[in-house]
Formats: sequence, structure tokens, C-alpha cells
Amino acid sequence: MQTRKLGNSGLAVSALGLGCMGMSFGYGPAQDTTEMIALIRSAVEQGVTFFDTAEVYGPFVNEDLVGEALEPFRGEVVIATKFGFTIQDGKMAGLNSRPENIRAVAEASLKRLRVEVIDLFYQHRVDPNVPIEEVAGAVKDLIQEGKVKYFGLSEAGAQTIRRAHAVQPVSALQSEYSLWTRQHEAEIIPTIEELGIGLVAYSPLGKGFLAGKIDETTQFAPGDIRNTLPRYTEEARSANKALLDLIQQFAERRNATPAQIALAWVLAQKPWIVPIPGTTKLHRLTENNGAAAIELTPGELQDIEKASAEINVVGTRYTEQMEKSTGL
Repeated sequence: MQTRKLGNSGLAVSALGLGCMGMSFGYGPAQDTTEMIALIRSAVEQGVTFFDTAEVYGPFVNEDLVGEALEPFRGEVVIATKFGFTIQDGKMAGLNSRPENIRAVAEASLKRLRVEVIDLFYQHRVDPNVPIEEVAGAVKDLIQEGKVKYFGLSEAGAQTIRRAHAVQPVSALQSEYSLWTRQHEAEIIPTIEELGIGLVAYSPLGKGFLAGKIDETTQFAPGDIRNTLPRYTEEARSANKALLDLIQQFAERRNATPAQIALAWVLAQKPWIVPIPGTTKLHRLTENNGAAAIELTPGELQDIEKASAEINVVGTRYTEQMEKSTGL
């Protein structure tokens, strides 16, 4: 597995990371802890050094899982986690990036992750009630105290990124990016390229759809976030099969899988973009990691660009309310 640097900060990670959220949150019932610990450790064996979690995944249990799984590899891996919500009665209860909450989350996450310093600490969602300068200042204090190494933002706008970066350099922006979620190419990606900030691409496989194993007949488990997303209605899945067919054509051409082509496309966009696909299955982990060895040619990238431009993706990625408040 090759490594990549997330912008100019010096933070080096494996070219593909592992998103751990779905192991205990967002896609139905939590998976077996023992099996997920084994999966995370298998990722390390396959060269993955970058793992993503958050206090709200569960809440809390995902950090516990990641902390236990990676305890034998302290110092060898990079763990990213996130702050930015009030959690009451085991549920998210609104945004909260007040400095005192940021500090409290950091202290609790350190314990759950079983580490002495948080490698990468993201603001999970921008809090309109707290100036981003205060947020960046609070993380700056934690960095100076040796409790955090690098500061990140998630789903932040260009001006917010600039304002935060002026107070404490932002090492990485985590935002959704894939062949069917490309709105950040207009303003966000040019901004972070200018500032020397890396992009951590979550949902690079479109929450599973771009892997080619979901169609209009697929039934999602109770509690699976995709049951409520406009892009995953039966009608939208049927319409969006056109994009999947395109990816399949290139997969057959390269003797690869659709998931590998979708991930290889993300990797090909910029050398400082790191996708973090999630999975709960060992064979999918191995399949996804195989994408790091696939280098799409300029001609292939042009062909994908031209063909995909003619496909209209049906359905928004979130509902309007979820865009404002979701921790996903």
C-alpha cells in the first residue's frame, strides 16, 4: 500500500483508509465486536494506516471498538475522530462546538481510543452558533498541550475553511466525494489545494451503490440510513443504474471490480486525496484495497469524464434537514 500526504501538513497515511462508522452505526444493527476487531486488524496487515471514527458513531461505541482494535499498533497508525455535537440519552441532540465541549470530547476520546494524543481531530459539522475562529483556537490549544496533532474540518464551506486555517492550519477536510458526488469540485477542492489542505473522501463508493451490489430490489435493514435518503429510493436506484453500468464497463476493461474502479477514480483526481471506504466484510476490505494498485490512464479518465457528464444522477445525497444536522 502506497502512502499519501494530506496536503502540506506532513500528515502521511495509507492511500486508502478505513471508515469504521458502519461497524456500529448508520447501517442497521451494530456488528459483532470480535469480528470487527479482527477486520480492523486485517486492514493493518494489508497496509492500511488510517482509520476514521467519531464520538457520535454509536454514540461512543465505535471509538471504543477502534481503540481496542488498534491498541497493539499505537504509533504505527493514524486515528481520526470528531467533535461537534451534544449527546444526550445516547443520541445526538444538536450541534455543539463550544470550546468547553471540544475539550471535553477530546479528553473522553483519548480514553476510548486508548491513546495519549489524537492524531487528527475534526469538527464534525460546522456550528453556526460558534465562530469558527473560536473552534480553531480551541483545537490550537489542544495541539499546544500535546493532546491533538492535527486539526481537520468536515463538510465545511470555502470561507469557513479559510477563516479556520488563518487561526490554526487545517490539515484535512473530510467531505463526501465520489463519481456521483462532485459538487466540491467547483469551489472547495480549488480552495484546499491553494491552502495545502488534504481531502479525506468519505462515502467514495456512494454508501455501497457504486460497488455494484445494490439495485432497486435491495432491501436495507431497519435503522439503515439509506432507507431515508433521496438517492436510495427504488426509483432513484433504478435511474442511477446508468452510472453503475458505465463503471462496470471500465471494470471489465481493466479486469477489476466496479468498487475498485470507483476508488481508483477518486485516487486519480489529486495526489492528496485519500478515500476512506467502509466495510464490515473481509473480502470487501481486500477488494477495496486492491484499488490502490489500479492507475487509470489519462485516456481512461477522459473517457469516464465524458461519459459520466451525460448521466444525470437522480436524488440528493441527504434530505435538507439532514444536510444541516447529520453526523454522517
